[in-house]
Amino acid sequence: MGSAWISPAMAQVNYHIDLTTPEHHSASVSVAFPETKNNQLVVNLPVWRTGKYDILPTADGVRAFRATDSKGRELPWTRSASGEWTVNLSKPTQVNVSYRLHANELGVRLRHIDASHAFLDASGVFMYSPEFRQDDITVAMDVPKSWRSFSGMESGKHPHSFKAANYDVLVDSPIETGINQHFSFKADGRDYEVVFWGEGNYDTSQIVEDLKKISGQAHVIWDDYPFERYVYMVHATSGASGATEHLNSTIIQLPRFMFRERDDYLRFISTASHEFIHTWNVKAYRPQGLVPYDYQSENMTSLLWISEGSTSYFQNQLLLRAGVITAKEYLADLAKRVARNLHTPGREVQSIAESSLGQWTNTFGDYAINHSVSIYSEGYITSMALDLQLLNDTKLAHSYRDVHRKLYQDFKLPIGFTVDDVKGILAGLTGRDYQKWWQENVDTPKSHDFDGLLAQAGLKTHYADDKQTIDVGITLSSAHHDLSINHVRKGSPAWNAGIVAGDEVVAVNGLKVTAPGFTKRLEDFNSGDKISLTVFKNDQLTPIEVEVQSVPKGKLTITAVDKPSAEQKAFLKAWLGIDWPFDDKGKFINKEDD
Repeated sequence: MGSAWISPAMAQVNYHIDLTTPEHHSASVSVAFPETKNNQLVVNLPVWRTGKYDILPTADGVRAFRATDSKGRELPWTRSASGEWTVNLSKPTQVNVSYRLHANELGVRLRHIDASHAFLDASGVFMYSPEFRQDDITVAMDVPKSWRSFSGMESGKHPHSFKAANYDVLVDSPIETGINQHFSFKADGRDYEVVFWGEGNYDTSQIVEDLKKISGQAHVIWDDYPFERYVYMVHATSGASGATEHLNSTIIQLPRFMFRERDDYLRFISTASHEFIHTWNVKAYRPQGLVPYDYQSENMTSLLWISEGSTSYFQNQLLLRAGVITAKEYLADLAKRVARNLHTPGREVQSIAESSLGQWTNTFGDYAINHSVSIYSEGYITSMALDLQLLNDTKLAHSYRDVHRKLYQDFKLPIGFTVDDVKGILAGLTGRDYQKWWQENVDTPKSHDFDGLLAQAGLKTHYADDKQTIDVGITLSSAHHDLSINHVRKGSPAWNAGIVAGDEVVAVNGLKVTAPGFTKRLEDFNSGDKISLTVFKNDQLTPIEVEVQSVPKGKLTITAVDKPSAEQKAFLKAWLGIDWPFDDKGKFINKEDD
């Protein structure tokens, strides 16, 4: 790859993007790289973006790539990989690269440009050269007159411009520019901004107030901040949803009319809490396999469950301590997670460590549920089990929060932590060897005794309805009137009878059945009855005998055990940071919980 000439230290890479005609999701991008004395300059566009562990076709949006020297003369180049261009040089020169960019990937939170705004994640917008990855950066934008621009990056000398210490800061500091609403507040000595794009049924006052409460709770886990200023970006969309953490900002998306109802709002605010926690867990410290980011290939680690699952575990605890959600809402969410775990046969097949390593090739659907676990949901459960174990082993003196406080203290980037480092922290807090616990809970598929775990805090699982209902273990398509089967739970009657995802149910005992009536039709039978399900299997009409079973009818709930002890109440206080929330009859005390 050329001669061994050395490029100047601490040069500056200058980016420019023209967004003045955004109607067709397009922009013009140019990059001025400093002088290089090598005979080639490799230019890359990342093939994945931080926060989404998945290879993406980012370069598909690039057209009209062009390279010129310091005098504007054309330079020859070749496309050397999916996200790589190699510019050939005959003598030392500054290299200027330009290209057209198509940007309509809103839901991926990569790049989106339209007449009202542009959301720019550098992973899909700004090319870089490994040679100058650590050099200073400026970004200048030409935008329509009515637009306002925001980023976690420091503002530049001119309007709609920003600067960063290097490409790693740029790639983790997205830009939101356009027609928007802007708010600011202070919390615990730090500055915060909230930017809203898109019309919707959100209440800006409530959101800003709750974000302020969340932002003031970081001290519960960590003893310092990795930022001075933080930007919450909120998109009210026509359907896209999701969120991504960044170095000192986050982007949160929700369909525009899914903010008002309490359940919808809880989804939004818990996501905001999740991404805020990521500012420490992932952005300030992360597993060794993720350090440094390799933007052109996968970063592998068996600890991705700590990065994502533990963040999910802490998100509602922060909300609970901040008073944004009630104890009843917290336990209702926990009950859903427990129920999801119990209905995921993959927990008996795949370990959470293996799931972490397989995240880059993770698939969804029937196979995932039956043969896999999620770094998010199973990572949450593993984090809870570890938290309760730590509280028990230290007589409430230490919790899983202390593990993350120590990770932040001892493994700030560019240091990455390993499995042995985490085990060392656990041993230091407890005086015990966690090798066996780790083997049984992390490296091996695990089915947890939830009642045993929760009993330590005076809690138990319970089904709200004591009645039973009939089940065969299939989940139909979410489309109305569609009897196509999405999932067949491993070990269920349908699974044992050979029914698979993709089959389509048309009749029960020879009588036509509709999607809305399928569940009710099953209730005509008793546990142990054998029925005939007629399905289309590979387009052939096939009758299949199935022995139905009974399952609890109501939702799983978490409530107080009978006659909880003072020790159990103290355990819950040390765990969640709240006083015992039940009265003597097991009812929630807080009137907001009724």
